[in-house]
Amino acid sequence: METSPKPSQIEALLTVPFNEQSLARLRELSPRLHIQVETGRKADEIPAEIWSKVEILYTDQVMPLPEQAPNLRWVQFHFTGIDPVVDVPLMHKPDLLMTTLSGAAAPQVAEYAVSLLLGLGHRMIELSQAQDKADWPRERWERFRPMELRNSTVGIIGYGSLGREMARLLRPFGTRILAVKRDVFHPEDHGYTIPGLGDPGGDLFDRLYPPQALRSMMKECDFVVVMLPLTAETRGLIGAAELAVMKPSAYFVQLARGAVVDQTALLLALQERRIAGAALDVFQEEPLPNNHPLWRLNNVILSPHIAGMSAAYDERALALWTENLKRYLTGASLLNLLDVQKGY
Repeated sequence: METSPKPSQIEALLTVPFNEQSLARLRELSPRLHIQVETGRKADEIPAEIWSKVEILYTDQVMPLPEQAPNLRWVQFHFTGIDPVVDVPLMHKPDLLMTTLSGAAAPQVAEYAVSLLLGLGHRMIELSQAQDKADWPRERWERFRPMELRNSTVGIIGYGSLGREMARLLRPFGTRILAVKRDVFHPEDHGYTIPGLGDPGGDLFDRLYPPQALRSMMKECDFVVVMLPLTAETRGLIGAAELAVMKPSAYFVQLARGAVVDQTALLLALQERRIAGAALDVFQEEPLPNNHPLWRLNNVILSPHIAGMSAAYDERALALWTENLKRYLTGASLLNLLDVQKGY
C-alpha cells in the first residue's frame, strides 16, 4: 500500500523577540511550521546552519547574504518603510517574496497625526509657553483663537494605510480631506487593513490628486500632512517651491521619512513666518543635533521619531504576520508584497 509523502517541514526564523504566548499561537498554525528565534543584531551572529535551512524570515534589519540563506523564499519585515535596507544584496535575490508591515501601525500613527493637528490648531505651543511664564494674557481671545478642524481643509500627501486611517479619524470632525496618491485611477487599498479601520474602498477623501498636482492641492490646505514612503521619486519631493504655495495661516506636519522634505527650505519658511507653524516627528539627521535651529523655534512641535510607537505594536504585527502565514501555507497571495523598484 502506497502512502503519500510526508509534507516537508517549513523552517521559520524570527529575529524579533515575541513573547512565548505569541510564539505558541504561531506554532499552532501548522505542524509543518518550525519556528526559531535568534535575536542577534547582525546576520553573522546567527549560526550558519540555521541560515542554511531558513525558508521564512521575520526580521527588522537582520539580513543574510543571499548565499547564506539558499532556501529562503519569503521575508516579512517588522516595519513598513524599507529604505534602511533597500541596498542590501538580499533585496535583489530573484523570486524572493518580501512583505512589509503596512497597515499594522496605522492606528497609532494616524491618532498621533490627528493629535498634532489639534495641538497646532488649538495653539498648544503658545499655551505651553504662557504656562511656563505663569502668564494670563489680556489679549488671550485673539492670541489663542483656534483653527478648528471643523470646516478646515487637510491635505494628506501619501494616501497609503496611514493616510487612510487618518482620513477615517478626521471624518467626524467635519473636515474637508484632500489627498495625493500615485495612482489616482485606483483609489482602493489591496494591502493589509485592520478590520473596521482605514479606507479600503477609497471613499473618504473629497478629492484625490496625482503627484504632479501636489502644489495645486497644498495651496488649498489649512493643514498639510506628509505620510509618504522614502523612495527615489519622493526624496526631496517637498521643497521651497511647494512650501511657497501654502497659506500663511497653514500648518505643516511631517510624519514621513526626513529626506522627503527639504529641511532647510522648511526651516526658512518657519523662521520667516511664511507658514504658521509645523509639527515634525522625523528629520534628515537623527537624532536631531541639540544645536539645530529647529529646537529654538516657538512655532514648532518636535518629537523624536515616535509616531509609530505603541504598546500594541507587536500584537498588531503578529496579527498581520499570522494572516500572511496562513496564506503562505495554503499557497494564497501574500498581503503587502513589496515592489523593490517602487520602494514600497
